[in-house]
Amino acid sequence: MKKITFLLFLFITSSILAQVKGKITDTKNTPLSFVSVYLDKTVTGTTSNDNGDYILNLSKKGNHTLVFQILGYKTLKKNVNITSFPFQLDVSLEEENVQLDEISISTKDNPANRIIRNVIANKDKNTDKFAKYTAKFYSRGLYKIKDAPEKFMGQTMGDFGGGLDSTRSGIIYLSETVSEIKFQKKPKKFKEKIIASKVSGTDNGISFNRAEDANINLYENSVEFGNDLVSPISTNAFSYYKYKLEGTFYDKNGKLINKIKLIPKRKNDRVFNGSIYVVEDDWAIYGADVSVTGAQVNIPVVDVLYLKQGFNYSEIIDAWVLISQSIDFKVNAFGFKFDGRFSSAYSKYDFSPNYTEKTFTNEVLTFEEKATEKDTVYWNKLRPVPLTIEEIKDYKIKDSIKVVRKSKKYLDSVNKKQNKFGLLSPITGYTYRNSYEKWSFSYNGLLGNFGFNTVQGFNTSLGFSYFKRQNEKGKWWNTGVRANYGFSDKRVRPTFFFTKKWNNISRPKMSISGGITTAQFNSSNPIMDLNNTITSLFYRRNHLKIYEKGFARISFSEEIKNGIYFSSSLEYANRKPLFNTTNYSFAKQNNTEPYTSNNPLNTADFVNAAFSEHKIAALNVGATFIFGQKYLSYPDSKFNIGNDKFPTLNVNYTKRFGASNSELNSDLFIASLRQDINAGNYGNLSYNIKGGMFLKKKDIAFMDKLQANGNQLDFPLDSQLNSFGLLEYYKFYTNDKYAEAHIEHNFRGAILGKIPLISKLNFHLVGGAKTLLMADKKPYSEYSIGLGNIGFGKWRFLRVDYVKSFHAGIKNDGLLFRLSMFN
Repeated sequence: MKKITFLLFLFITSSILAQVKGKITDTKNTPLSFVSVYLDKTVTGTTSNDNGDYILNLSKKGNHTLVFQILGYKTLKKNVNITSFPFQLDVSLEEENVQLDEISISTKDNPANRIIRNVIANKDKNTDKFAKYTAKFYSRGLYKIKDAPEKFMGQTMGDFGGGLDSTRSGIIYLSETVSEIKFQKKPKKFKEKIIASKVSGTDNGISFNRAEDANINLYENSVEFGNDLVSPISTNAFSYYKYKLEGTFYDKNGKLINKIKLIPKRKNDRVFNGSIYVVEDDWAIYGADVSVTGAQVNIPVVDVLYLKQGFNYSEIIDAWVLISQSIDFKVNAFGFKFDGRFSSAYSKYDFSPNYTEKTFTNEVLTFEEKATEKDTVYWNKLRPVPLTIEEIKDYKIKDSIKVVRKSKKYLDSVNKKQNKFGLLSPITGYTYRNSYEKWSFSYNGLLGNFGFNTVQGFNTSLGFSYFKRQNEKGKWWNTGVRANYGFSDKRVRPTFFFTKKWNNISRPKMSISGGITTAQFNSSNPIMDLNNTITSLFYRRNHLKIYEKGFARISFSEEIKNGIYFSSSLEYANRKPLFNTTNYSFAKQNNTEPYTSNNPLNTADFVNAAFSEHKIAALNVGATFIFGQKYLSYPDSKFNIGNDKFPTLNVNYTKRFGASNSELNSDLFIASLRQDINAGNYGNLSYNIKGGMFLKKKDIAFMDKLQANGNQLDFPLDSQLNSFGLLEYYKFYTNDKYAEAHIEHNFRGAILGKIPLISKLNFHLVGGAKTLLMADKKPYSEYSIGLGNIGFGKWRFLRVDYVKSFHAGIKNDGLLFRLSMFN
């Protein structure tokens, strides 16, 4: 045993010592980060860290030629004779002398345009050379904060894991990942196996550093970088960019490199700023140094995102392949100032892998066993990019305090601060936590459920709940009670619930609930309580129509197979009609129309109800199919990421039975098909098609009939693919058959971006159409055209649609305003 231990020690020691290491600076002795360091005539190497330090692992001593390469500096080839390890080699790099040739200056044709056209024409030829490969991927993620606020919206922010200094600045997230990746161009496939993952200050070590997320390919027309951006070498790039040849230089192999400046035609288009470097004659990317602003990606909290990529020439395939990449970002919002970097290094390329039918599956990410449990010795041997002094300090501090922070004494001290009952707690709510025992007890407060309707008047709810986490794998249970009180109808309506979840893999969840509540006549709940409260109190428009339901319900859901979700429920209910009990409103009645009744079938009838009181049971069984669903397999969880190449199908069967009047019993089938299609530089297409039918046409209760989701608000908050813009809430319903379809295309800048002057506004053109068919009614249809991305600077959340409707020879039109995030 001692002999084995000794041999293992010698192996690890020799691995660590077999290194060339040093510091890389410029001529002013300033450290240079992100410098690629590799052996000549290979694409395998390392990258310098933020301090300019590097470590290159070698297999043998002797004569070697080391290459030091970074955009903006002359590539350095260094011949060394290594007689012993570790070998110290410090180097200094000179700035690249980028010169503009006189011929380029005098030519009438823009030479940059010629270069870009050649790159576009040769995209397939170049990328076909590495159409499939395997590689080793290393990534490091770093988030830092400056002057962190101690409180946010009244909540204490803590010390962000223990990495802050006296000015509340420092590292708040540090992670590393080493993976084995597999790639195929056609059909496009990607697979990653994480062999080591580490997060400072945590035990599970599961980082955010996915290789596929870092696979930013400028050769594609649409590049996902914060949002879908138009590549500077997209087939339609000349509609979005102007180009300028800034100069040329020669690389280490004598290849002429062109530095091309990217000039967006419109300031806030979804395009890159900065420069790309192109290899003459090969017409391949040599490097990229680009950025995008928060306005360009429509993420207001982001100031700017930077992307740097370095490529190296592979003699094996006669192509330029990616060897290093860094993504830097700056965020400034709500008093928080973040900056960070995700740096990546690619090595050990194999351009002739033997793939089988089982190589690529819907599982695109896996973890090697004990990948999150690697020790410091392992990481020191494996890590291709050395840690900075700051990063070493962060690991040491957080690793030393993480044991303390899991102790009962520490968690109790944190909870003691969190559990203070504030002056506003009776209104806003309160939670008592016991982090060591993994449970919490909550009081929901009066404010969160405060509202108004003409049946209950002003109403609010008081509730208590208890949550218990049983393990770190997604097993928990939750129970609670709540009582709603209406100040006008003077009724208390209590409810209870119990929910249990077993794991984070298939996510089986069971819920039991019951009590007395109010429910909308349309079970899709198209009217938000907040909307109804505002329109009732300020405009005397009470769109919400409700009834009382005493019920007992049990439900269960689970993903029974990848992409197949099962759900079921059984409910028994006693339904009672309700009537208006108040006429109160801030709006004077002589200036506005009076309130309508609570009868959705006849809003002028304040005496008769829409249905008679009855008891009925309902069994619901449904399934959702996400075809080709891709997913990530983590050690204790499964994360589904869908597949936008295929639609999502939902089918549902509802059987209502047990009513004393058999006419109220029914059998209903509903199905829907929806999909969001990314059309790249031409925007996004979305559609939603739904249909349903009863097995037998009967005189069922109004709330059980199929109903279309209408809208009578100028500023709706629901999804535009689930409702009609100008349709009255309770106008279309049936006890027979129905179908509806919604389609919408957001062209982004594909159309308006090409119109002079208008293009400078950066508005997005959105077109849509909707139709509704019911067996006993004439068709209803809507057409819309709108402008999205309206706003100022980075803050562009507003969307305005002009909608025109047609039904039974009657035309109507109107404007709708919506908040549209990240579109």
